[in-house]
Amino acid sequence: MASRDSARETGLVEITPEVLLKAYACGIFPMAESADDPSLYWFEPDMRGLIPLDGFHLPKRLARTVRSDRFEVFVDRDFEAVIDGCAEPAAGRSRTWINQRIRSLYCKLHEIGHCHSVETWRDGKLVGGLYGVRLGRAFFGESMFHRERDASKVALVHLVARMRAGGFALLDTQFVTSHLTGFGAIEVSKRQYNRLLERALEGEADFFALHPDPLPGATALAALANATPDAASKS
Repeated sequence: MASRDSARETGLVEITPEVLLKAYACGIFPMAESADDPSLYWFEPDMRGLIPLDGFHLPKRLARTVRSDRFEVFVDRDFEAVIDGCAEPAAGRSRTWINQRIRSLYCKLHEIGHCHSVETWRDGKLVGGLYGVRLGRAFFGESMFHRERDASKVALVHLVARMRAGGFALLDTQFVTSHLTGFGAIEVSKRQYNRLLERALEGEADFFALHPDPLPGATALAALANATPDAASKS
């Protein structure tokens, strides 16, 4: 998490979904210190993480996993379960920043069509996925989780495929981790990010451009290979 110096505390002031969308449009996002802390903090990092849609790196081994359809990949099948999965303790992470206020806010955003999950299922069980906020032609990735190897990675591949097919321009990852650098994630300055964001907020993208649900891996890979995104990250 970014340092407290780069955040502004909201305390228990009410944040509505509408306020949250306006914050994203300004390049700001909320996080909690822990699941037990009811306070939220507004973050605006000096360096922002993103995955250039024209620079997404797909390892060959993972491409084979996607094509094999080991996992069934759905969108918005069980959004709340994805948030709960992201809030679970994981290796190297004993606590989570997803508190009840975060969960409630993003579930409300989902209800009004501005927050989506990409989910991986196996044998009828949710085994991984991610969720994030959609606004204009931007997608703001919030969190991801996995209970089986490659489950969250496959979800990310499908997310990028949907974004490229649907005319998105910006995939915001907030921060860059060693995990994300393997997919081509980069850091840009706050000033550059705000330029990219302003452009991405012009017009609308189609998150549901790819069909059917669940989406076959071969269809996702074809979208990655054939689509030509409006790659805001070039500027």
